[in-house]
Amino acid sequence: MALVQAGEVRLNVVERGSGAPLLLVHGYPLDHSMWHGQLDGLTDILHVFAPDLRGFGKSDVKPGTASMEQMADDLARLLEALKVTRPVILCGLSMGGYVAWQFALRHRPRLAKLILCDTRAIADTPEAAAGRRKTAEQVRAEGPSAAADALLPKLFAPQTYQQQPQIVEATRQVILRTHPAGIGAALLGMAERPDVTSHLAQIDVPALLICGQHDSISPPDEMRQIAAKLPNARFAEVASAGHMAPLEQPQAVNAAIREFVAD
Repeated sequence: MALVQAGEVRLNVVERGSGAPLLLVHGYPLDHSMWHGQLDGLTDILHVFAPDLRGFGKSDVKPGTASMEQMADDLARLLEALKVTRPVILCGLSMGGYVAWQFALRHRPRLAKLILCDTRAIADTPEAAAGRRKTAEQVRAEGPSAAADALLPKLFAPQTYQQQPQIVEATRQVILRTHPAGIGAALLGMAERPDVTSHLAQIDVPALLICGQHDSISPPDEMRQIAAKLPNARFAEVASAGHMAPLEQPQAVNAAIREFVAD
């Protein structure tokens, strides 16, 4: 792990392997550790970079609002600082997918392929945005446990809660270690994120959309519709997984990624 200056923030990043660059962008309110199955399982064929976004993990925390555009620009600056000149395969989950859309729209020359895991293209409804702002206030007042309590029941497939409780508990611990200001800033940024549905047709890179069979936050049917609106996309549904498919079923997700990057 290393702290790398990326514009106004230092981002913690794990770098492993060799080959085409794969940039893994974690979801809210997690850190790079959610990708351990990919860091262990893909580095024989790919040069994997797994950063902590601003406000998360060991990266710098900036109070206020962390917009998806800002986080995408952070990643472009990170690649520049790491002297990664080859266009990357960017893989984002949930909030990381929101960041990935903005990276694709703002930094197209840096992008070779796009992998979107358990994410959405639409903006928040006014009610959902208000809920995020309320949670941000709760986290500031009560600490990160408010975020963990609100989110953990929605993240995983039933089988994961029953058969892999250690994953659920490890995810809880990651959230509890996260700075309240980082959680709050990301919540405000997600509440304000733009709807990118009308831009999907212009995102022309090869794309792979991965969704857990039991994802209730970004359901498979919704992600199939996103794939249909992208010019060059394929869809993969992951059995026995919820919103955290790469963490719950890393072998299935890695197999889909391997097939995609080999084409």
